[in-house]
Amino acid sequence: MARSHDGHKFLQIVDAMVSINQRVNLIGVVTESGLPKQSRGTDCFVTIRIIDESQPKHGISVNFFTETMEMLPRMATEGDIIQLCHVVMKTHGPDVYALFNKKFSSFALYEGKNSTSFTPYQCSAKFNAREQDNKFILGLRQWLAGEQIDAGASVTGLMTGSTELLQLKEFKEGVRFNLVCKVLHAWETEREELMLFVWDGTDTPPIAIKSNLEDEKENPLPLHLEPIPLSRDVLCTFPTVGTVLRVTVDSSNVKFGLDCIKTGRWVKFLGLRCEVRSSLWCAFLMPFTKFCYLSEDNALVVQRKRSYDDRFYSKWGHMPLTSFPWHSGMTGTSCPKNVPFVTLMNVLTYPEVTYKYRCVVRVVAALPWQVSKFRSPSGIYRIRLTLEDPTARIHAFLYKDDAEEFFTHFPSPDDVLTRKWNSLLGIPKTGDYSAIGNASRNPPWIECCLKSYYLDKKDAWGTRNYQIFMTTLLERP
Repeated sequence: MARSHDGHKFLQIVDAMVSINQRVNLIGVVTESGLPKQSRGTDCFVTIRIIDESQPKHGISVNFFTETMEMLPRMATEGDIIQLCHVVMKTHGPDVYALFNKKFSSFALYEGKNSTSFTPYQCSAKFNAREQDNKFILGLRQWLAGEQIDAGASVTGLMTGSTELLQLKEFKEGVRFNLVCKVLHAWETEREELMLFVWDGTDTPPIAIKSNLEDEKENPLPLHLEPIPLSRDVLCTFPTVGTVLRVTVDSSNVKFGLDCIKTGRWVKFLGLRCEVRSSLWCAFLMPFTKFCYLSEDNALVVQRKRSYDDRFYSKWGHMPLTSFPWHSGMTGTSCPKNVPFVTLMNVLTYPEVTYKYRCVVRVVAALPWQVSKFRSPSGIYRIRLTLEDPTARIHAFLYKDDAEEFFTHFPSPDDVLTRKWNSLLGIPKTGDYSAIGNASRNPPWIECCLKSYYLDKKDAWGTRNYQIFMTTLLERP
């Protein structure tokens, strides 16, 4: 059924889908967008999906080709309204879609159901606003007031396989999934690849460590996935609880604009792929990945913010979620029990140096890792540990008196200490000691005390160093 005023006709989606190869006018609600990218030719390209009263679930895709990225439509929030003029209805296999032709088509984007404005926040050069069209925008807003938009319902198994809405705490390697998260930071690498840093307030689960302990000196386990570490100014903008996930582009031949995703916004990504690299979780934007911006009052956003607030303000909220009900008990500390636990992100971003912290971490690497090499020729302990929790990885040093305290229950490097140390690193019990360095490891959660300091105290902007102190490896079966 057509909606018209003074001869200007808007087709409902269900009617437009049978108007193949015809130019039509549409007005609908945007539920999701693809990632703007360069087409195989000279144009820029994006796909959006729209719904209306006639197609409230699956709607229809609209493919846009424009001369520049800036000319593509940029949806502000899920549920915004788009007016399309002179788009051409096409088919691809069994699917029907609308094609925006840069020579004669036009569009305008309006705020959704909570707005009273009839001024578009973005429109194409050829768009001509008509006051009589406001009644159709108002009608869609009234319809939206009683609807619950389900972005992602239209993502087909042919494109993305089986997808489910996951939180970071539910990650599974190799799966395709949907994710509601906040985009904290966007960064372009030297190879012009986009990396996003996203967060939902939960912790990714611990991963088996597959690095070779024998190679730790020449090929150390990475502290992060980005080629160079983020500046402390950027880290200080990140939440201190919950994993910050790195999301990159799957293929180097798919180039996205750095500004295609807005930082500081809650987003629902549809069709990401989850992987593990360097024993760290990461996700990838696929060629078919879609997304939509969510409002702060979206039910999924409200639920995640409420869960995070409950965790952040709880007594044990800064401990890793998977360490509950308590850590392994392999270590003890001299920290008073009323000293709260903090995360490694707290440690990295704390404004004061020198300072002391109480953390629950895993020891994922050590240099040296063999007990027989812990002491220098002069008899001094010097060991570099790689510690991780769900928020970060850091290097921390066991040195001199602090190391003596750590090994106080083990007066000599005998078999008892070796077995205990291997347990700390998560090395599986095996009689084949030649294979230990390559073994897949699952280190336990332990409690430790850290202190931060500058290597050169005169350098107020120097690199922070971390040292384990007042922590003891306990002699328990």
